[in-house]
Amino acid sequence: MKNSIKKRYKKIVVLFSALLIFTLSLSCSSDYLETDPTTAVSEETAFSTASNLMAIINGMHRDLYTRQNTRQGEGGQGAIMIMMDALGEDLVFTSAAGGWFTTTAKWQDPVNDGANYNIFPFQFYYALIRNANMVIANGPNVPSSNATDTETIKKAIGEAYAFRAFCYYMLVQIYAKRYVPNTTNSQLGVPLRLVDDEIPLARNTVEEVYTQINSDLNEALTRLNSSRTTKSHFNDKVILGLRARVALTQGNYALAASSAKLARADFPLMSDTTYSLGFNYGSLASNGEWMWGTTIATVDQSDNPANFGAYMSRNYNSVGVRGGPKAISKKLYAMFPSTDVRTKLFDPTGAHTALALPSTYSKFPYTNQKFLAVSTSDSRVDIPYMRGAEMYLIEAEALARSNNEVGSKLVFNEFAKKRNPSYTGATTTGAAYITEILNSRRLELWGEGFRFLDLKRLDQGLDRTGSNHNANVINNVFTVSNTDNKWQWLIPRDEIIANPLIEQNPL
Repeated sequence: MKNSIKKRYKKIVVLFSALLIFTLSLSCSSDYLETDPTTAVSEETAFSTASNLMAIINGMHRDLYTRQNTRQGEGGQGAIMIMMDALGEDLVFTSAAGGWFTTTAKWQDPVNDGANYNIFPFQFYYALIRNANMVIANGPNVPSSNATDTETIKKAIGEAYAFRAFCYYMLVQIYAKRYVPNTTNSQLGVPLRLVDDEIPLARNTVEEVYTQINSDLNEALTRLNSSRTTKSHFNDKVILGLRARVALTQGNYALAASSAKLARADFPLMSDTTYSLGFNYGSLASNGEWMWGTTIATVDQSDNPANFGAYMSRNYNSVGVRGGPKAISKKLYAMFPSTDVRTKLFDPTGAHTALALPSTYSKFPYTNQKFLAVSTSDSRVDIPYMRGAEMYLIEAEALARSNNEVGSKLVFNEFAKKRNPSYTGATTTGAAYITEILNSRRLELWGEGFRFLDLKRLDQGLDRTGSNHNANVINNVFTVSNTDNKWQWLIPRDEIIANPLIEQNPL
């Protein structure tokens, strides 16, 4: 990429849709503002009304699923979710068909500061941060003529704080060393850009970044309530869910448990019947367990080759799905009995008889049907960013790590029995019980983008040995020590060149 990340970070573009569902989106080229009146407006116009302010937030949510940098494999947050699981042991690439995300699976992107997939998360999250900063700075000055406008402005600013917290949480986990509870965490994090400027900034410490994340989440909670137009947007429960994630990462287990419990209150666990249908188009709106996610409303808003479903579904007619469907590790699959409904989303034979796949589709054992696209020609799949199940698992883990195993088992048994009616309750104790929770988390959140982050949080190494990984696809990378420098990605070369104050991570 020829333009520096700093320059790409500095652009805001307004896209007008016929339905006016999303009217503002972020671009990543070097220009600050577009001048073509059909595609852009000035900042003055963007911050002239409450509805225009909310349009910026709408565009940011749309960016979570739209193609970035015109590259097919960079479909917003969904693509980064695939990357985070590609680095783990539970998502299996059955073949290199299409080549998408295979450099990540080989652990090449963390140590290649010029690789597209190395640059992509850094650029993507800082671009969203830039828009959030503009809303936070300009929102209080947007004219308000009635109570509706006042509430719209309040919510837009609250969502901007939520976006900024979420983006920094992702950035610091990817590009910095892990957070170590009960230490000073003075290791280098990422630069905190909290205002709209271009000045070079040094990297803040990991502790400073987490302090800002928590501050932003608290600010978001003061502005957001339970109401929202769609589950694609933030509300107070999603903010509590983010706070639970952050607190778990920081080892603040009391806060993690209490926040997770509050967050899941309005999102009951789905039934076995609903779960067995998979996570498909329409799940976000119809499934009460889904807290936050993306749905692509109409085909004309879709980018079929770049959608999450074009890589993670079992039925869309893409090279990656047709020739290299994603599978679950057979070692993880074997940990759970057939009475666990979650095993129904994977076929150990790879036949998927009920799907009636075309004969051109390659068959591999343990492939998933957790994600099913609308059809072979329509790749739309609702993308889950947060579900009630995750909150149960956070609460159970946090209580167990707080020496409240009795309380933890009340939560975990409720969850586990919902997924497996034959489950009679946890009989393990201590470290073995926590491992049981973590293994259940691995199966529950398979394909939802958590595994690399969990391995790093837990200070565990990668171990793909003895499973069904294709050695050629992963370039024989079966193990990575927990002390390897690759766990903290190199800062992209473009940023190093553009920002003389930033320090590179060690190879």
